Amino acid sequence: MSIIATIIVGLIVGLIARLLFRGEQKIGLILTALLGIAGSMLATFGGQALGLYHAGEAAGFIGAVIGAIVILFIWTRVRR
Repeated sequence: MSIIATIIVGLIVGLIARLLFRGEQKIGLILTALLGIAGSMLATFGGQALGLYHAGEAAGFIGAVIGAIVILFIWTRVRR
């Protein structure tokens, strides 16, 4: 059940990141969910490296959205 919850939260985070990021993104729903999941992972591991989070502690929702925006920015630059 936690995998399904992760996918749903990743989709929500990915959609919010796509709304906040300017420019055209030609990605589908599945890639949006993967973007949100990857953003959450980036925020968690980046926060642990900076000392903001401890091991085993997940990043917050805002951190996940920021991580997803960073990954979306990288994605759009690589695709060009």
